[in-house]
Amino acid sequence: MKVLVTGGLGFIGSHTVVELQNKGFDVVIIDDLSNSSIDVLEGITTITGKKPDFEQIDLRDKVSVQRFFEKYTDVSGIIHFAASKAVGESVQNPLLYYENNLGTLVYLLQELQKKDKAHFIFSSSCTVYGQAEQMPITEGAPIQKAMSPYGNTKQIGEEIINDVAKVSNISAVLLRYFNPVGAHESTEIGELPKGAPQNLVPFITQTGIGLREQLSVFGDDYATPDGTCIRDYIHVVDLAKAHVIALERLIEDENIEKVEVFNLGTGKGNSVLEVINAFEKVSGQKLNYKIVGRREGDITEAYADTTKANDVLGWKAELPVEEALASAWKWEQKVRAK
Repeated sequence: MKVLVTGGLGFIGSHTVVELQNKGFDVVIIDDLSNSSIDVLEGITTITGKKPDFEQIDLRDKVSVQRFFEKYTDVSGIIHFAASKAVGESVQNPLLYYENNLGTLVYLLQELQKKDKAHFIFSSSCTVYGQAEQMPITEGAPIQKAMSPYGNTKQIGEEIINDVAKVSNISAVLLRYFNPVGAHESTEIGELPKGAPQNLVPFITQTGIGLREQLSVFGDDYATPDGTCIRDYIHVVDLAKAHVIALERLIEDENIEKVEVFNLGTGKGNSVLEVINAFEKVSGQKLNYKIVGRREGDITEAYADTTKANDVLGWKAELPVEEALASAWKWEQKVRAK
């Protein structure tokens, strides 16, 4: 079976392609290269010894999506990463997020539902919980009103998939993950955002290497032990492996429901200052950071209850945050040395 990975040259997508190919899957990637580089294809090939098929397509173009499926008739499984993902940017430019994150999902599902049997893995997010009332967050936690347009697109995306699965042969797994960080141990692939990073760890590594003058810590007056936001930072390789396990679960008809939901995290929360301190320890670099005002759309804390993923999906995060930060730092050093 050929598996389509949308956004497959992005951070999480590229690591997932590696894990898929290591498990023997035949992969085709769609990416519009808006927040990724074609060089990542070479990195994937170096790691796995196999070059995946690649199509540069903007999924907002419905005709291009239709033509893709006419060409790749054997695609019956999709892992869907392609989406805009920055909370702050989504507040500033909501229509971009609604078009890019929801329109593209609809076009993919329209083609997939034509299949006799199809599998769909959705890149969802812990943002669907908003500011959860209890920690750690279980899959049964109420879906709160979204704190940002980005979070709203993930909520609506899940609803769309549930509605389509009821009336089609599509089975799906919604993976709600927390904060992916790190890089592949080979340093062939890692997180390399275009422009200013929207996530904490690449901003930390870019500040550490001297690319950014100063790291802004958004708020130190939250109701947490050190006043900074708490998140569940999960190594991207652990996260990638969960997508492969989820796809195999659907292929082997092991899913209990037509649409299943799993949290992917470590089950442990770290504050922004704790991550900064851990980075300084593993890198030997002193970071120039400054406390600034809160950022709109940010929640106080979020970390996962991973019991269901551990027991039902048969997956568990194994790599600690220190190892993730060390790998991210090695990746940053390699990239800037070129």
